[in-house]
Amino acid sequence: MEIGIGMFGDLHGHSNGKWQPAQQRLQELIEEIKLMDEVGLDFFGIGEHHRPDYAVSTPEIVLAGAATVTKNIRLGSAVSVLSSSDPVRLYQSFSTLDLLGGGRAELMVGRGSFTESFPLFGYNLADYDELFEEKLELLLKINNDERITWKGRFRPELVNQEVLPRAVNNHLDIWVAVGGTPESVLRAGRLGLPVIFAIIGGNPAHFKSLFDYYRKVYAHFGHTAPVQAGVHMHAFFGDDSKQTAEEYYPVYAAQMNRIGRQRGWPPYQKQQFDLGRGPQGHLLIGDASEAIDKILRLQELFGLTRFSAHMDVGGPSHLSLMKSIEIFGTKIAPKVREALGR
Repeated sequence: MEIGIGMFGDLHGHSNGKWQPAQQRLQELIEEIKLMDEVGLDFFGIGEHHRPDYAVSTPEIVLAGAATVTKNIRLGSAVSVLSSSDPVRLYQSFSTLDLLGGGRAELMVGRGSFTESFPLFGYNLADYDELFEEKLELLLKINNDERITWKGRFRPELVNQEVLPRAVNNHLDIWVAVGGTPESVLRAGRLGLPVIFAIIGGNPAHFKSLFDYYRKVYAHFGHTAPVQAGVHMHAFFGDDSKQTAEEYYPVYAAQMNRIGRQRGWPPYQKQQFDLGRGPQGHLLIGDASEAIDKILRLQELFGLTRFSAHMDVGGPSHLSLMKSIEIFGTKIAPKVREALGR
């Protein structure tokens, strides 16, 4: 099982109500990714957002910077909002990243849980589903074929057009991120694409039926390559479980309430946080031993090939993130790998 980290580039909020400068956060991100590589984590993913509380709108540029200071870690998006992107340009960006990193790039696409990119790039939210379907079809075709003849509804047609540069080995690994809808799982399984489930609420065991459905669809459509399936879950680590939770709760709750106000959620409660941290919960926030036990239970439940710890929710400080990354890479990941016989 691959073990790594996902981030969104959350900006740290100051008590005066102002956000941390994006420049500072971007520079911190490069330091954090460098540390992930040094402690032996398998992959890093960064999300795309177009909001004042996030620093990263173009994951590929951040990843290109990280490629120059890392050696082994795989670098990808988590996610790129394919629905409001041009698949040609997206492939070119990540194939260039792949060449810079010596074959370490991957691309994770999704429809996006935020919608700011749609009006920004001139797309209609009424076309939300159709945009993703069409653009995923084109992206996969580009990944398979150097010359493209293609016609769709939302982009000018391509007639025997060469798409360059090509990725290392003329292939990019393309993952699909899904929330909890059977339609998204069906699409990923039908296309034979690796899938990662964002489990950010409730009891993770409720996702078991979706994992089973994905494998059933994958086999039904005749795909024979080994299934690749992972989870993306909110995580944060420290030396002492109780202290870590107490210090991180205000940061986490502030983010949940900030997003919740926009989506009509009720105020976030400490009880939700505590339940999430429990054995049946969706949060990995505490010490190394708790995280090891929970990751191993998740792997046993789902048959995971990838675990992604989303580690910067709410914009914790750079120093605390560096500590969390160090614990994850030096105390948690080795024990999980040892238990799984890797």
